[in-house]
Amino acid sequence: MPPWLSGRRLWIALGAVALAAIFALAWKVYGVDVLRASLDPRVPFQTYDPPTAPPYAEARAWALLPAAPDKPRYDDPLADVFFIHPTTYDGGDHWNAPFRDGRATRLTREVMLPNYAGPFAKAGRVFAPHYRQASLYAQLTLREDAREARAFAYEDIRDAFRLWKAKYGGQRPFILVGVEQGGLLAARLLAEEIAPDPGLMKRLAAAYLIETVVPADAYGPTRPPPACTQRRQAGCVLAWKSGSAIERGRIRERSLTWGSNGTLVNLAGRAPLCVNPLTGSTTTAPAPAEANLGAANATGLDWGERPPLVARAVEARCEEGMLKVSRPKAASLRPKGGWADKLRMPPYNLFYGDLEADAGARVATLLGIPDIANAAPPITQSINVRSVPTRRID
Repeated sequence: MPPWLSGRRLWIALGAVALAAIFALAWKVYGVDVLRASLDPRVPFQTYDPPTAPPYAEARAWALLPAAPDKPRYDDPLADVFFIHPTTYDGGDHWNAPFRDGRATRLTREVMLPNYAGPFAKAGRVFAPHYRQASLYAQLTLREDAREARAFAYEDIRDAFRLWKAKYGGQRPFILVGVEQGGLLAARLLAEEIAPDPGLMKRLAAAYLIETVVPADAYGPTRPPPACTQRRQAGCVLAWKSGSAIERGRIRERSLTWGSNGTLVNLAGRAPLCVNPLTGSTTTAPAPAEANLGAANATGLDWGERPPLVARAVEARCEEGMLKVSRPKAASLRPKGGWADKLRMPPYNLFYGDLEADAGARVATLLGIPDIANAAPPITQSINVRSVPTRRID
């Protein structure tokens, strides 16, 4: 035994190791509670003074906006994408984030947009509004204040969508995408703004509610739009929430959905909708890793720069309304960072290539063309052609 581990020093070293282990175990068990307490705004939502609303008529209110949003160019994709980003604001000072909070905006730009809006850029021009998102704290508690903060965020999304529809959307096909908190808001947008409008429903290629718990009985033949049952299907909904067997019960217990009066209520035993992103369908049969078209870590890439894909990264299956996903082998596709980082959407997308192909197939189906990648863009501008004299060459 080394001299420095003898006698009293040995007991001190063992005590330090034991204390570190106790602290590590306590943080693992109570870490979320500590984080939750540190992020509590400590003011009732009813007396809370929210930040100023985003001015959606101005470009600064959008995280992503095409260069000429009201005049599609000849080389633009055939559809539009209305994208609602996930949580990037931790909380502490506000229930709802200022729409241009510095750190939250940076996380949106550098992490969430490249990883989660990126897969849809081939299929459509992306419109991604900033909004007064409910804080991460609001996702960690079922308090009525937190529910009101999440419902408040919907008002911004509704206003942004209405402006897109009136000013930018025209008669173009469109895709609705919401991720995590954004998926919950997209679900209400789908129910209140899109489903009741036959004109919008005819133009809807698909709605993607990524990592979002929604009740399966809300989407069917009698309550359109239906859940997607195959990849060559338009006007349908894809939704899933991934989780391990241990997490399923907790997720179901804590998940909220929209009630009939626009309030958030508990899922109350309703089965969640699970559409497997590897198959684009509700089948419960396992999708092997060979079906995975490519995972990607696009964090930090400039918008429009396509990341390298890691093919066959994961396998997935729908089981009891939840998506069971295998652990990826690549180190770049594993969670990193502290507790807050692990509670947000990860800085990679396990289904990047699958969503890219799926969105293209659904737009192509809606337009009645075989392959969106080979479709000629519509002619939106006219040019004057003057006659040129010719002579015959014998």
